[in-house]
Amino acid sequence: MHLAMAALLLEQSGSTTPSLLELIRLHLQRIAPTLRYAIAQDNNHGTSEAAALFIGGNWLATHGVREGERWQQLGRKWLENRAARLVGEDGSFSQYSLNYHRVMLDTFCMVEIWRQRQASSRFSPRWYARSLAAARWLYAMVNAENGDGPNLGANDGARLLQLTDTDYRDFRPSVQLAMALFANARAYETEGVWNLPLRWLGVELPQVLAEQPGSCQFDNGGFAVLRRGAVMAMLRYPRFRFRPSQADALHLDLWLGGRNLLRDAGTYSYNTEAQWLSYFPGTASHNTVQFDDRDQMPRLSRFLFGDWLKTSYLEPIGEQVGAISFAAGYRDGHRASHRRGVRLHDDSLVVNDQVGGFRHKAVLRWRLEPGQWLIEGNALSNGEHVMQVHASVPIVRFELVGGWESRYYLEKSQVPVLEVEIHQPGSFITEYRWAS
Repeated sequence: MHLAMAALLLEQSGSTTPSLLELIRLHLQRIAPTLRYAIAQDNNHGTSEAAALFIGGNWLATHGVREGERWQQLGRKWLENRAARLVGEDGSFSQYSLNYHRVMLDTFCMVEIWRQRQASSRFSPRWYARSLAAARWLYAMVNAENGDGPNLGANDGARLLQLTDTDYRDFRPSVQLAMALFANARAYETEGVWNLPLRWLGVELPQVLAEQPGSCQFDNGGFAVLRRGAVMAMLRYPRFRFRPSQADALHLDLWLGGRNLLRDAGTYSYNTEAQWLSYFPGTASHNTVQFDDRDQMPRLSRFLFGDWLKTSYLEPIGEQVGAISFAAGYRDGHRASHRRGVRLHDDSLVVNDQVGGFRHKAVLRWRLEPGQWLIEGNALSNGEHVMQVHASVPIVRFELVGGWESRYYLEKSQVPVLEVEIHQPGSFITEYRWAS
């Protein structure tokens, strides 16, 4: 696929050397027999290998290579299948990951750019509808100020289409390209490096500006995005049609402009010490409640949890005077229950956590923006923002501890984490207040 994009950049896709065509043929000859294995994983492996077969097969076919047409049709078939199965009607992707959503979307963009340049027949209306929905999903999650977004799900450094010198965590180039291709609209009005991929790949920048993201619920994947001006809260709730890679039910991210005030830990590494393999995907590395020192779901292997959670309570996004709200809840395999209600105001976030059914203890965690946080009673402050936590039952422990996050693969750094512990069923009320 990178060879194909390079050929487009160098205007060599129509007059390719025999040696390069042979290299493409050998690649596809390797991919085709094992395609079913990639498809069975229900993730980016299937979308990427289908894309390679379509692009490479078309490339070979236009140069008279006999196997090319068969591989092209095989790739087209599975691209259609993967979009229909792995991308929900609301754009949610099977991997529940911001980074792997970008990988999938960049793949579909490369496919569509190649198809247009080669004047091949269009894909089905459903394929374009799912691609558009996926573009809008990423657009809704990404902060326009710096291009960053919640550190959701698996984040191993994968970045398929790098045509800018932007930071790895700047998703705007992918958003702009996908919105231009599938919405015929630009996500970002001003000139910036996010337009470079369009120029490199010969995609016209639309004149129409896409509607700015508002509050929205992506129920196929289990995401609620609440917005008030420059503030965004994202609540993750369990809708697992595909295997979850993290025990992150009811995790809450909070953003003020480009600042990630309440944050996810990320991934760090797939191949490291057992403590990190357990910590980063586990419940303790998320802004949620942990029961009895265990994960919300039992771990079966390095990449697999069992007894997938199901949402048992849902209150859709609602508008009140001066606030927007959402709520969801679950009951796990041990009969412990957690229901979280979120209200976002212009200058504060209020979270109501109702918990019960646990054996010994429930620990609420808030993973904070790095800074000098100090505890005063049942509140803590960094001199700019204030967080208060109250409970309907006695608080056994109210402690600021050191936690970890990994914004980039194989890199980890410490973050302050507030832990609030109770030993009886009850509720927590958290208020996070910033200057309006």
